[in-house]
Amino acid sequence: MTPVELSRTVLHAVRRAVDDGELDVTVPARAVVTPPGPGGCGDYATSIALQLARPAGHPPRRVAEILRPRLAAADGIGDVAITGPGFLNISLRSGAPVALVGEILRRGIRYGHTDGSGGDGDVPDTAGGRSTAGGQGPGAVPGTPVRLRCPREVRALVVMDATARIMRSQGIPVRTGCEAPPDDEWICVLGLRADAYGGTEASPGSEPPGSGEDGGDGGEILVRPAPAPADPLALGRDAARWALLYPAAHDRPRITDEHLVQREGNPLFRVRYAHARTRALLRNAADLGFGPRAGDVAGAAGSRELLAVLADHPRVLGAAARHRAPDRLARHLVTVADAVLPFLPAVLPRGEEKPSAAHRARLALAEAAGTVLAGGLSLLGIDAPDHL
Repeated sequence: MTPVELSRTVLHAVRRAVDDGELDVTVPARAVVTPPGPGGCGDYATSIALQLARPAGHPPRRVAEILRPRLAAADGIGDVAITGPGFLNISLRSGAPVALVGEILRRGIRYGHTDGSGGDGDVPDTAGGRSTAGGQGPGAVPGTPVRLRCPREVRALVVMDATARIMRSQGIPVRTGCEAPPDDEWICVLGLRADAYGGTEASPGSEPPGSGEDGGDGGEILVRPAPAPADPLALGRDAARWALLYPAAHDRPRITDEHLVQREGNPLFRVRYAHARTRALLRNAADLGFGPRAGDVAGAAGSRELLAVLADHPRVLGAAARHRAPDRLARHLVTVADAVLPFLPAVLPRGEEKPSAAHRARLALAEAAGTVLAGGLSLLGIDAPDHL
């Protein structure tokens, strides 16, 4: 069960409680599910009971107690516990991780993408929003392209390009524009282009990415992050794009050689190294005569943490698209890399150990992690080499 499916399950439990007369509330349009926080347990947690407490006229724990048996009876859920003031902590059945890995391997680098017609459903985010079919927000006409535009500045063009890629991954049609064509070097090195060129005066009320809104009927969204303090082209395509995308839009990027250093302190290196390690494990396993197969990885060190961040990938893509914030995806990829690297030493057999179903399952999980890293880097316009 993915976070999207679990969010629907939580909402279904609320509807059942309302239909049964135990809760007198309007069923919300969204239910946020996240990894458990400090003091929590299980695979996911939701604060839906705290959200409904005031309109229901009950304490949050009472609302949680009403929802708990309905959640626990749902397919794919193993247990539900109540912690703190009324958080519902959800443990998935053992088959859920297998299904998650299988879904990632089936979808490939398109895992977490939607088709623009609700193919993958609503994608919850931590702020309580969701990506609807077309993902354009209230008042938008389905199928009408969102228009992004930016000044002729290298970081603005890179951020707009990555934002458009992420939004399109969520089924949102996008058109991009810039006040003038980019330099030939920007096109050659960074792959920067726009759909149209012309004036980019902001529509009334438009703001930088992360907080801006459409400028009314026919309005455009101005993409205007803090500009780059120096020419990033010397870093090359991948490092330059990372340097410009990793900081939040309002933060000033650092254009230094630190983005080229191959060491643990460089987040881009960690992400690409983690991807390359997963591909090396697949090659080494093939030499040993076995391949990946989704299966039970319970008990493998770090598997639970890794599964949680992989399951969170669709939510991150949805939130990055809604908030027009590619930095959210970049930071998520670092989280995935930091979760997968401690897991990898347990994947291959050691010494005289023979390959087993457990090794095939761990290899499948490692491949799934590498796939998420490759897909995320692709949306940022960055290469994910198999050898590093």
